[in-house]
Amino acid sequence: MSDPNRIDDQTMPLVAHLIELRNRLLRSFLAILVVFLPLYPFANTLYAWLSEPLRVYLPEGSSMIATDVAAPFFAPLKLTLVLAVFLAIPYLLYQIWSFIAPGLYRHEKKLAIPLLASSVVLFYMGAVFAYFVVFPLVFGFFTSVGPAEVTMMTDMSSYLDFVLKMLFAFGVAFEIPIATVLLIMSGSTTVASLRSKRPYVVVGCFIIGMLLTPPDIISQTLLALPMWLLFEVGILFGSLIERDRENKKAESEDLP
Repeated sequence: MSDPNRIDDQTMPLVAHLIELRNRLLRSFLAILVVFLPLYPFANTLYAWLSEPLRVYLPEGSSMIATDVAAPFFAPLKLTLVLAVFLAIPYLLYQIWSFIAPGLYRHEKKLAIPLLASSVVLFYMGAVFAYFVVFPLVFGFFTSVGPAEVTMMTDMSSYLDFVLKMLFAFGVAFEIPIATVLLIMSGSTTVASLRSKRPYVVVGCFIIGMLLTPPDIISQTLLALPMWLLFEVGILFGSLIERDRENKKAESEDLP
């Protein structure tokens, strides 16, 4: 009769993986907390910095408002928490990498590290592009088309939700080269197939821009054009990968 307290050998790997997953999730949470705590005293300053692209276009004497009683507290708190996650992304990705790396082949590990690093850099580039290029154009457009008799006073919670959505949309959109390269590397598609679908991709970029941005042509175009250009960058790197793959295949066929 087997001991009920004895764990079967076949279940040990699963238990070990679950324990490791728990530990890495705990480390990720602690990393976010470590970044959040020093930032929280500057929550109001951070919100003032984030709202600067809109406030410069507000009429003189007007300001942002809070339609909810708790908004002056929760809006800066939410921003600080999101910023902590944003800054901790490299460490969070490192924890994900450390968890899945033992199950990868050697050549997959060599490719995964530069892809992870590139994805972090591209996500940050997308957010920076949105803040310094898109926001001034979009807010300048919004504040200039309204009736002169209407005073613009934006709710701080609504503004934060809008800005975070835009930052996330542009950050994810800048990941297109990584997605394109992964599709080509996995054999799901080829460079020739992607090139043949270029017209559909361009239309799809503008549709995504229409869905993820406000209903104005400026922000839609500023999202769609970088997506298309980044798609072309992904095709360029994908063609280099295919060429290298063909060269290695030709060398292996030449060997006796």
